[in-house]
Parts: sequence; structure tokens; C-alpha cells
Amino acid sequence: MKVLSTLAKLCAIMAGLLLIFITLMTCVSVVGRDLIGKTIVGDFELSGAAAGAAIALFMPWCQVRRGNIVVDFFTTKASPAAQNAMERTGALLLACVMALMAWRTTVGGLNSFRTHSETQILGFPEWVVYAVMVPPLALTVLIALHQGLFGFATQTTEDNPELAV
Repeated sequence: MKVLSTLAKLCAIMAGLLLIFITLMTCVSVVGRDLIGKTIVGDFELSGAAAGAAIALFMPWCQVRRGNIVVDFFTTKASPAAQNAMERTGALLLACVMALMAWRTTVGGLNSFRTHSETQILGFPEWVVYAVMVPPLALTVLIALHQGLFGFATQTTEDNPELAV
């Protein structure tokens, strides 16, 4: 699990860098529009592509950190064994959903590559975004499978500060 966690952390760092890029590009475009009347051409296309990639890149880290929404209304009065079983089942279901997303994103990317699909203004090849999204989605599948089959780490962030990073 250490390797999966490290890969998830690297994906999250890349996602953070993409968000910084989006923020800086948007600021430059807005300031340029207000000061000199010029914007970055296609900034919204790049923002959309980078945001989609960033969301996919954050997914593995979210799963490592168990950051998905849990409706604890049903689990608060359940025994620890029942809670563990529900968490593991949820992880396996998430693995199935992420596998479906990875598969369909791969199909979409291959179709985009085959048809030479590009953004309207910049002509940026859309398959590149798909190609960036597939590996983190597949990594999320592996993490969720590991958690579903072998259970979750029992340590909390207070016990292990590494989990808090």
C-alpha cells in the first residue's frame, strides 16, 4: 500500500500544480483584459481541460485518505465489524465505478485520437486530457481494491502524521 500511497500523493501534487496553472493563467488573462485589453486566447479551453485532469488526479489521494462522503447515519450504531464490512464493501463498489470510468475514459480518448478531435479555438488535441485522466483513475481502482480486499489502515492521522500529509 505504501507504493500506491506514494503514487497517489504524486498525482495530488500534479493536480495541485495544474490548479496553480489555472489560477495564474486566469489572473493573467483577467488583468490583461483590464489593463491592456488583451486576454489569453483559449484560456477557458485550457482551464476546462486542466480542471478535468486535476479532478482525476485528485481521486487516488482522496481514496487513500478515505475522503469520500460516508453517510454515518447507518453506521454509528453498527458494531466495529459491521462498520469494517461496510467500508470494505464501499471500497469494492468504488473500485468497480472507477474501473468503469477508466474504461470509458480510455474508449473516449481513443475515439478522440482516431477522429483528431480538437478544442474549438486553440486546436488543442482532446485525447491528451483523456490520456492524463486514465492512469489516476486506474490507480484509484487499485487503491480501492486493496482497501476492499485487505482492509483499511487502522492508524489515524494522530497515530501516524504521514497520513496527514
